[in-house]
Amino acid sequence: MTQGVTNDCAHGVPMGLPCGACGTVPADIAATLEERGSRYGRFDKHAAVTQGIKTVLFDCRARSSLAPDQVEALEMIAHKLGRIVNGDPDYADSWVDIAGYAKLVADRLLTGFSA
Repeated sequence: MTQGVTNDCAHGVPMGLPCGACGTVPADIAATLEERGSRYGRFDKHAAVTQGIKTVLFDCRARSSLAPDQVEALEMIAHKLGRIVNGDPDYADSWVDIAGYAKLVADRLLTGFSA
């Protein structure tokens, strides 16, 4: 490497990574965020919907009374529900993911083994 040549921004963040101080976002990340936004809606609204669902889910039952896979499945299902109601409700992958998370827990309960 040539001495004195740097691939970092002025704040020491390697080029190609986002820098909060510079406000730079690599093109590939920006493209991904734009694509996801068009599919799932604005992230701040998705976050509000998803956190509201999680609040309701765990209002009547403490997380500690559930197995870790049950908590994670419920949280991921809430995440997918948030994407559905905030974004494209006809995107089949979100619905398939919900079924998949439920099936993973059901399979463990029925067989005693995790996938």
